[in-house]
Amino acid sequence: MEEIKYKGYSIKIEQDDNPINPREDDNLGTMICFHRRYDLGDKHDLNKDDFKSWDDVYDYLKKECKAAVILPLYLYDHSGIAISCDSFIGREQHAEWDSGQVGFIYVSKETLKKEKLEKRSKKIIEKYLQGEVETYNQYINGEVYGFIIEDENGNPVEDGSCWGFYDTKDAIAEAKSIVDYEVKQRKEEVPASCLFC
Repeated sequence: MEEIKYKGYSIKIEQDDNPINPREDDNLGTMICFHRRYDLGDKHDLNKDDFKSWDDVYDYLKKECKAAVILPLYLYDHSGIAISCDSFIGREQHAEWDSGQVGFIYVSKETLKKEKLEKRSKKIIEKYLQGEVETYNQYINGEVYGFIIEDENGNPVEDGSCWGFYDTKDAIAEAKSIVDYEVKQRKEEVPASCLFC
């Protein structure tokens, strides 16, 4: 994808071909999705046929799951998929036909208490949940990156690769810090015999 020369090293930024699903990490929210073709969000035991409408699902999450904050999830399915807390209608071409609600992301009162976030405003909690959805959207669209560092001879640097970055800027910054460390180590490894040459 991209190659950067830095202090005599080559940093190659590449797409992560095998990223870890961010929903398998420790998340604040729980993502409940229903779709006939895609397995989206978190694993759950709910069946869409048990509900008559999205309002029924919302009420269930509020009552049975003790949801403190709930946001809708919308899917856009047109030459790839995208997920968002905001409707795609008016934002994407053909969204009137190729998008719709696919579920909810919510956080329970118990989780907020456990994470010591119960005193945070609803708007702040919503931003946390929206961030989780944005990260998940990047994951399902292959927008996850990594880097490989090679020395001036094209040899891979030991511990010079890392994957799972959702922003190429973060990947580049981390790679540069590894190069900085390598350069520092090389300076410190000057042979003693050369000190008196």
